[in-house]
Amino acid sequence: MTTQESIQELKNRMSASIIGQDTLVERLILVLLANGNMLLEGLPGLAKTRAIKTLAKELNCDLSRIQFTPDLLPSDITGTEIYQPELKEKFVFQEGPIFSNLILADEINRAPAKVQSALLEAMEERQVSVAGKTYKMDPLFMVMATQNPVEQEGTYPLPEAQMDRFLMHVTIDYPDDASELKIIKLNREEQKKVAAEKHELLEPQVIFDARKEIAAIKISEAMEKYIVDIISATRYPSKYSEELDKWLDYGASPRGSIAIDRSSRVHAWMEGRQAVTPDDIRAVVHDCLRHRLILSYEANADGVSANKVIDEILKQVAVVA
Repeated sequence: MTTQESIQELKNRMSASIIGQDTLVERLILVLLANGNMLLEGLPGLAKTRAIKTLAKELNCDLSRIQFTPDLLPSDITGTEIYQPELKEKFVFQEGPIFSNLILADEINRAPAKVQSALLEAMEERQVSVAGKTYKMDPLFMVMATQNPVEQEGTYPLPEAQMDRFLMHVTIDYPDDASELKIIKLNREEQKKVAAEKHELLEPQVIFDARKEIAAIKISEAMEKYIVDIISATRYPSKYSEELDKWLDYGASPRGSIAIDRSSRVHAWMEGRQAVTPDDIRAVVHDCLRHRLILSYEANADGVSANKVIDEILKQVAVVA
């Protein structure tokens, strides 16, 4: 089985368990292949936790779930030094839940900024510093942080600089009626404890092999220029249209262009292409930029969403061959 076939098999297995959330499954795999982290926003009960649990199970790797609460401390995430008087080294570092392959940071906006920063440092640097010592993360590492878009009372919204560290901000909605029916039947089977068909689990090495192949995906100068033009439109909207100028206060940072480049190459690879096309860029641009745009007061007052702003940018920015 080729690496692409293995990843497709992983996607099929996850989709069979997470019904009606194909976008979530695809984006979760895409972000892992791109070696990034994902912020997921959706109402309760939409299989956010189930998705990353299924990914960890099918990939045969470790999963840690961190429930973010107002009383959480940074050391509850990173770990702490424990005094052991009987040992030569009196203080021994006890790893926290961040030392795992996949991390579910549940309701990240429930914890104060200091705790959020402890997690985001590990995401960015892939290491944790405690008492002057540095501890490296595992090479296979991804954080999926969740936010509830409805309950905002008692939350600590992520600052823009911290939001920028997520490769993608993915939003999910209710499944359609046909999927809802399948969910009921699947749940009924699981309650009966119907034995699932045994299959061989994928090893984490398949992710590293896929990343090597993705690194070889070509992106032409025209596609690079298209990415740069999209980012430029978020920063200098007055050059493109009056509406964009009215809607945008601040545009995307260079992390935005890097995110689109990495994500579009993964998307091209997953679609079986050897080079990035405009369709690959357009397929990922909303999730890569949604959390990186700061909308104006007028846009918020008129109910203009980041998605609508990005739609307008894609209309205004042309692909130059």
